[in-house]
Amino acid sequence: MSMLELDAEALYSDLLDSVRGLFKPGMRLMGITSGGVWLAERLQQDLALSEPIGVISSAMHRDDYASRGMTAAAQTQIPFDVNGAQILLLDDVLFTGRTIRAVVNELFDFGRPAYIRLAVLVDRGGRELPIAPDICAARIHLAANQSLSLARDEAGQFSFNVKAR
Repeated sequence: MSMLELDAEALYSDLLDSVRGLFKPGMRLMGITSGGVWLAERLQQDLALSEPIGVISSAMHRDDYASRGMTAAAQTQIPFDVNGAQILLLDDVLFTGRTIRAVVNELFDFGRPAYIRLAVLVDRGGRELPIAPDICAARIHLAANQSLSLARDEAGQFSFNVKAR
């Protein structure tokens, strides 16, 4: 799939359909700041779930924390017991796998879940760690010097931003 074909709303619809097939009663949604949280919020609404979602940040467990630091928006908030929880972890774009590694480490600081499933809107390849999503709406290839991120407008509609690094 090329960037010209990358329709964030259509991909979200595909993600929603896949999550419906994977989601089990008692499963909890957890979004990675910020794009994953947006996905979790919208899935919570579209799946008519009453349980609050979790928000998880990779900031404290990143291997590049010293150079990146922590932003005010990047605070972990888990409104449920992690021990024994069935967690569906959501992220907008999967690239190297380092963010997923960091949030799994962060999650285990709060307890030991029964399992963690990973759903991403876009897998752009370039993995540096052996991490793969259970659900992926699209697989694309970008140049190493490009970054891809999810954007959300005031009406809650999704789009993508592509930037040169």
